[in-house]
This record gives sequence, C-alpha cells and structure tokens, in this order.
Amino acid sequence: MRILFTGASSFTGFWFAKTLAERGHEVHATFQASAASYELGRRRRIDALPASVVRHWETPTQSPRLLEVVESQSGWDLLCLHAAYVTNYRSPDFDVVQALKNNTEGLSALLEKLATRGLGRAVATGSVFEADEGAGEEPRRAFSPYGLSKTVTWKVQQYRAQIAGVSLGKFLIPNPFGPFEEPRFTAYLMKTWYAGKSAEVRTPDYIRDNIHVSRLAAHYADFAEKGTAVKCAPMGYVESQGAFTLRFAAEMRKRLGLACDVTLGKQTDFSEPLMRVNTQSLPLPEGEWSETAAWDELARWYATEFGGGAR
Repeated sequence: MRILFTGASSFTGFWFAKTLAERGHEVHATFQASAASYELGRRRRIDALPASVVRHWETPTQSPRLLEVVESQSGWDLLCLHAAYVTNYRSPDFDVVQALKNNTEGLSALLEKLATRGLGRAVATGSVFEADEGAGEEPRRAFSPYGLSKTVTWKVQQYRAQIAGVSLGKFLIPNPFGPFEEPRFTAYLMKTWYAGKSAEVRTPDYIRDNIHVSRLAAHYADFAEKGTAVKCAPMGYVESQGAFTLRFAAEMRKRLGLACDVTLGKQTDFSEPLMRVNTQSLPLPEGEWSETAAWDELARWYATEFGGGAR
C-alpha cells in the first residue's frame, strides 16, 4: 500500500510507521516543521525510522505543501491520521479548542484531494481515555481535557470523511510502553531502580491497560492492512497498576540483575476513573510477535538509557 502517515515523530507514531514500512508498505511520513527543528526524543525517533520511509518536512495538514505532495502521486491506498495536539496534555487547563483546531484544520481539503488520487480509506488514532470508549464504570466520561479533545476530534474526522466519501476506521490506544517511549511511568521505574532505590506506586488500585508498543504496532498494521473492521481496541495487560508494576519488576529483575524493589502505597487519590481499559483480546499470527522478545528488547533499551550502555 501507499500510505500517507501523520505524526510519525511521536512514540506510537514512530512504531506504527516503522512496522508498516517493515511490512513492505510505501510509507510517506508528514512532519509539521523543518527537519532541523526536531530535537531529543522526537529527533531520535525520526532518525530511527526505516530509510524506506519518505519524509515530507513542513507539511502540516492545512498546508498547500502537503496538498502538493498528495497531487504528485496517484494510487494512495491509506491515510493514517495519527498526529494530535498534545501540548500540556496532562494539565487540567489543556486547550481543547486549540487541540481541535490543530487536529482538524485542513482535513476536509486533504481528504478531498486524496479521494481524487484514489484514496478510499483512512484510519484515525483514538484514545481509550475518550468519552464513551473502552470499558469501565459508567458514565464513561472523557478522562481529561485531552481525552475530550480526542472525542470531539473524532467526531469532526468522521464528518469530514463521510463528506469526502472516504471510509474511516478507528484504532484505540490504551497505555503503551516500550523503547523510544516518552519519560512516563515505566521510565520512572527504571530510573529509580538503576539508582538503587525502591519505586513507589502511589495509585496502585487504578485498573489500566498497559501494552507492549511493539504488539500495539502489530495490531495497528493488521488493522491498516485488512480494512474490514470499523474499530480496533486491542487489550494488553489489564490489571491494577500495582499488579502491572510487580509484573514489570519481575521481568526486568531477571534480565538486568537489578533489585527492582517496589513500594505499593495506600491510594487516597481517586480523581481519575477507577478503571478504563480497551475491550478486544486480539491474537496475532504465530511468529509475528513474541512477548519474551519484547521484554528482552525493552531490557536492552533501558540498559542503554539508564545503565550506561552504548547506543
């Protein structure tokens, strides 16, 4: 397939674009800014993309430059709408209006132009933290202002795709972890353990859905290739954060020789929904993905990141 992919500098976007390219698809990755402007984690991910991925710089969705890229080739098979506004995404003051504008501006023109060049299908990336997604206590409200922005973005994407005559599928992301990740929970665990300290889990009772990013990417590629389902919501380790931390510690301990001590605190903050997880237990073909290999790869990554190994 010839694929136009937005958001390949993000953690999950990198893995999705990488996996699609490694399966032999022609991936064209769009980037909002110039090549020189990307730094740190995003720079590393861009540099680590397969050489076959075609990089288009300064091509935000609303730009004439992106329409020129689309016009330059026919036979577009898939549009992957992965890019999203995430500035201060954890803040209660996250700018929902700005996020909606950023996520959807120019989308109508892009879809219409792609449709004239053969496009019939698109995949939008959603979040289990959107309103009315996943499984958990009712009502399943948006998890946060960021979750709200993803909710309304999806509605606009649906509308624009229908007007353009493009079939739109939705891929829901839970809590991915793995190499090239942003410095979030599992990175905190590893940094603490490499410092010889016990990692404290302050919210061990929340039930979440943590998934190896390599497995998530395999499901994404399957969903993109098959094109028969409307929605894909793959489950990972559905368990309390306390149980996941103990699982994670056991896997890293036996691979890295660290103590990986864990202190499970008594949770007092229940400001977030107690449970929010994806809903589909999806198998992968034999040989396509290995859980053991994923843990091995992750241990090597952390040994490089925090253990002083060479990159």
